[in-house]
Amino acid sequence: MAKEKYRFNPDSLQYDRINHTFRDKLFSFLTYFSASIVLALLYFLVVSYFFDLPREKVLKREVNNLTLQYEILNKQLDHISYVLDDIQNRDDNIYRIVFNADPIPKSIRTAGFGGVNRYTELEGYENSDIVVETARRLDILKKQLYVQSISYDEVIDLAVNNENMLASIPSIQPVAIRDIRRIGGYFGRRVHPIYKIPMFHEGMDFTAPTGTDVFATGNGVVLRVINDRSRRGYGTFVDIDHGFGYRTRYAHLDRVLVRAGQEITRGDVIGHVGNTGASTAPHLHYEVHRNNRPVDPINYFFGDLSPEEFDAMIEMSMQGGSFMGF
Repeated sequence: MAKEKYRFNPDSLQYDRINHTFRDKLFSFLTYFSASIVLALLYFLVVSYFFDLPREKVLKREVNNLTLQYEILNKQLDHISYVLDDIQNRDDNIYRIVFNADPIPKSIRTAGFGGVNRYTELEGYENSDIVVETARRLDILKKQLYVQSISYDEVIDLAVNNENMLASIPSIQPVAIRDIRRIGGYFGRRVHPIYKIPMFHEGMDFTAPTGTDVFATGNGVVLRVINDRSRRGYGTFVDIDHGFGYRTRYAHLDRVLVRAGQEITRGDVIGHVGNTGASTAPHLHYEVHRNNRPVDPINYFFGDLSPEEFDAMIEMSMQGGSFMGF
């Protein structure tokens, strides 16, 4: 039974008993209850601010561990990028060069990703920077690996076709060494024998008697045959397409022994030395074209000449002089 409470009445100089109504009791209860809630909330805030709850400790450890894993992953990506750079360098400067293929442009290997932001769903968090950067690097590596995979597929195809390529690339002299009287003109700027002015000579001139055999310098297909007995230009000549970007021309011929579309094997006799076109004496004008551009034929005699003979020919080519025909 609750104790009765009294209040001193100064008017009557007596103690009057206090009678609490239900409303008074309810108000008192709510006051104490509210105060307790406020104190509990303050206590919780203070404790949570200065001390981690068990669940928070677990989550923070997980976040720290994930951050560490991302840092380790980025270091591994650095190593993978280094290895991939080395593979790309070998591909461009060794494998593709061996098979006479052009390197892959850097703009293709390092092309980025355009358009909308691909990483929107990863943004807005405390550690978004490291997550987004890792995702971006992975995407770039995947793209570069795809490009490298395609490149190796091409190199494999080149390796399979290597035998055909080696047989097709011009590699012998078009006139036998025993039949050559002299080389009348080399590749480069020379004085024209008829017009007496400097002109660029796109081939080499091999002086030999009329009727001397002219050989195909590599496997291929006869691209065209021009029979021209006039005293202009190349006169009678033959063009051979060897594939792999190579084409050869045999000009000033006296006679042609092949027809357009005919398949040719290296060493086949395709015609005879003559004196047709803008020519001052019987000789063969021989050209090599790589990717539709004339190149020095002297670099394509490795199947015929010894190192000493090749060095001597290089020295002679540097001495200049005139050529014998256009």
